[in-house]
Amino acid sequence: MISSLCNNIFKESIINYHVTGKVDTPLDNPYSPDKIEHLLYLKNWIDTVQWHLEDIIRNPGIDPVEALAIKRKIDSSNQERTDVVEYIDSYFFDKYRNVIPQSNASINTESPAWAIDRLSILALKIYHMDAEVNRADATEEHKTSCRNKLNILLEQRSDLSRAIDELISDIEKGKKYMKVYRQMKMYNDPSLNPVLYQQQTSQAHEA
Repeated sequence: MISSLCNNIFKESIINYHVTGKVDTPLDNPYSPDKIEHLLYLKNWIDTVQWHLEDIIRNPGIDPVEALAIKRKIDSSNQERTDVVEYIDSYFFDKYRNVIPQSNASINTESPAWAIDRLSILALKIYHMDAEVNRADATEEHKTSCRNKLNILLEQRSDLSRAIDELISDIEKGKKYMKVYRQMKMYNDPSLNPVLYQQQTSQAHEA
């Protein structure tokens, strides 16, 4: 089951990150680049680093210069995350490209990789909510609240895992078909973001 593979690798990635717990820890992907496991580990590592960057930038006492630098890192991370999701979708698309869809086959509302993206984020929520449940300095009220939330997250992971496995099974059987849409993030493209291309035009005129 692909969901079981995803959940195990996401857990491994999160645990490995927290050995140091530092956002600048170099990625040491234990899986061969030609394997889907490599992409899954990379996907969750990006998510884990970005999770902690989002924590840091919400510090009300953060230096504005540092905050801007982190915001740029988050923007870059978002683009990298999207790229990896598309690589994962390409893997599934290539794997099942020879499957002939049934006459009544339908397309899913989201691709396998974007569902796996949500599973990766859920793994992080579960890890950190579990940490709150076991926080030594937390009140019992806080722990009870977090335990209730953790149970919901675990149920959500179970439901999403089953849905992902069913989607892959339907694609294998030709009951569903998939397309790979290349995301068009406009704000990172100098030719599509008006702030960037107007600045370029202004600089060209000044020159």
